Amino acid sequence: MTGILEGLLAQAEAQGAARVTLQAIVEEGAEAGAERALKRLGLMDERAGDDVRELRQLVQGWRDIKKSALRSLVGWASRTVVALLLLGLSFKLGLLQGGRP
Repeated sequence: MTGILEGLLAQAEAQGAARVTLQAIVEEGAEAGAERALKRLGLMDERAGDDVRELRQLVQGWRDIKKSALRSLVGWASRTVVALLLLGLSFKLGLLQGGRP
């Protein structure tokens, strides 16, 4: 439990409330709040678990695609830089003639 909740329980207990009763009230309130939140999100039916798993798979797939795309972009950029350097070096060494007969 949080520090605030512990303090409130201790205060109520000092005023004569039974700790077991207070904990039961807190648990019931937390469960009701969780059910309300799940209902608002549309996750209260028997397929909710499958929906959440599917969403997680989609998010993981998106992350994998982003990572792969970034790797590909870096790979292409580095190969392009190396190719341009080699091309420039070959011109500099006279291995290629820049359109001159």
